[in-house]
Amino acid sequence: MKYQIMIKILMLLLSKRKVCAREIAAKYDISVRSVYRYVEELIVSGIPVDVTRGRYGGISIADTFRLPAGYFTRDEYSASINALKAMASQVNDENILSALEKLQRQSKAESRDFTVSGGIIVDGGTWGDTRKFSDKMAVCEKAVNEGLCLDIDYISREGEHSRRIIDPHVLIFKQNVWYVYAFCHTKQDFRTFKIGRIKSARYTGKSFEKKKISREDIPLNFYYRSDELVDVKFEIEKQKLPDVEEWIGIDNIEPRGNAFIAELSLPDDDILVNKILSFGGGVKILSPESLREKVKLAAAKIIETV
Repeated sequence: MKYQIMIKILMLLLSKRKVCAREIAAKYDISVRSVYRYVEELIVSGIPVDVTRGRYGGISIADTFRLPAGYFTRDEYSASINALKAMASQVNDENILSALEKLQRQSKAESRDFTVSGGIIVDGGTWGDTRKFSDKMAVCEKAVNEGLCLDIDYISREGEHSRRIIDPHVLIFKQNVWYVYAFCHTKQDFRTFKIGRIKSARYTGKSFEKKKISREDIPLNFYYRSDELVDVKFEIEKQKLPDVEEWIGIDNIEPRGNAFIAELSLPDDDILVNKILSFGGGVKILSPESLREKVKLAAAKIIETV
C-alpha cells in the first residue's frame, strides 16, 4: 500500500508539477504527516522533489525530471493510451481520465525533439545519455523565450551545491558547451551558468522583464581571468588534426610547410594538460616551456602507475 501511494504521489506531481500536502492527503485518504514521510522517501530515492513551507508553499517536482525512458517503450505508451481512451469513452471514471492525462503528458515529453529555436537540433548529452541534458535545455530555452524565473540546483566546478533563483536572458554555445546567461537573485548580478552543471530546474511561477543585453555585456571568458590564460603554440600531427580541430576550432590552425600549427590562448590548468595527453603525442608543445614541463610531469606519473 505504501509504495502504491508513493507511485501515485509521483504521478500526481508529474501531472501537476506542484501540489499542496493537504490536497494529496485528502486525495489518497492519508494524513499530512504521512504525505511528508512518503515525499521524503521519494527524495532519498533520488527524485528531485522540493518541499516549500508557508502560505504559497507546496510540494513540487523539478520541471527537468521525466520518468526513465525504459519505464514504458514507445509501443507500450501507444497501447496504454489507446486502451485508456477506449475505456474513457465507455466509462465515466475520474481515475481513468487522470491516468490518461498523465500518460499523454509523459508520452509528449518522451517524443519531444532535441530542438532549440526551431531549426537548430541540439543533443549536448554524452553517448548513452537518457535525454536529461535535453530536458534541461528545453526548460532553459522556454525560460529565456518566455521570461520565466527558474529555481535551479547548481553544482560548481569545485563540487559545491547551491540553490539559485535566476532570470535566464540568453543561451550561449561556446567550445561545444551550452551555457545560460542569467540574473542571479542570490548574487544580485548577472552570472553565466553551465547547463551541464544544473542538476535540476523548476519554474517558480514568476516571470521577469528582460533587460537589454548586447554581446559586449556578456563575459565570454566565463570562469577565467586574463592572468589565468596562457599563450600556447602547438605543432599537430596530420592524423590528429580532425580531433584537434574539434577541440580548438579550424580557425586557430594553419598549415606551415609540412606541419600544422596552432596559436591561441587557453586556460592554464590541469584540464589543458589532460587534453594534450589525450592526443597521445599527436600534439607537440612549441611554447611555453612551463606547459611542456607540466605535461612531462603528468606523463611521468601515468607511467609510474602502469
